[in-house]
Amino acid sequence: MTPHLKALVIDDEIQLRRLLRMTLQDRGYEVFEAENGTLGISEALYHRPDVILLDMGLPDMDGLEVLKRLREWNDVPVLILSVRDQESVKVSALENGADDYVTKPFSTAELLARLSALQRRRKSDEEPVLRIGKLEFDFAQHEAILEGEVLKLTPIEYRLLALLMKHAGKIVMQKHILQEVWGPQAEEQSQYLRVYVTHLRKKLREDETGIKIINEPGIGYRLIERVAG
Repeated sequence: MTPHLKALVIDDEIQLRRLLRMTLQDRGYEVFEAENGTLGISEALYHRPDVILLDMGLPDMDGLEVLKRLREWNDVPVLILSVRDQESVKVSALENGADDYVTKPFSTAELLARLSALQRRRKSDEEPVLRIGKLEFDFAQHEAILEGEVLKLTPIEYRLLALLMKHAGKIVMQKHILQEVWGPQAEEQSQYLRVYVTHLRKKLREDETGIKIINEPGIGYRLIERVAG
């Protein structure tokens, strides 16, 4: 259960809002709804939710415009819900402050997993030790510990994994990774990133531990825990 959290659903589909309300309430969320962008912004101001689920196709304004207005004053996690699956749309949403993007139709299990990841990330933003499944990252000691054993990482592998851990569950844009790990002149060196992601996947023993680095083609990478069953 996720107690005492508030969720705001901004979507013009009443059936979807009802489904999301029931799903989120079952997980302990207090749920608020808005059928258009204008009302959604007002509800966000009034209720100060812990997470916002935002549709991109609203009747009065584009969801991207709502996102931009929200980001003028609020850093609440925003999960985009949209039938638009074009890469350019996803990139635009993420670059303008969205924390994650789910394409409709989606399963409630996937949605809840994404929300849990967003909340874990927000809770651990200021913690010196981050955990996801069997992986623990101790920033004070500069160590990554998997199933109780310290991983042997190169400096670049360490910086890459640290960045993904800080944003666990969230897509980290490829451009941002290259800038943070290799520097501002490395934006076009995507081959470096692919090589080091391959190295990290082997060291994380993805199939055994469930700790996976997921490639979002043309967008970036996401570190997740995939639970068996």
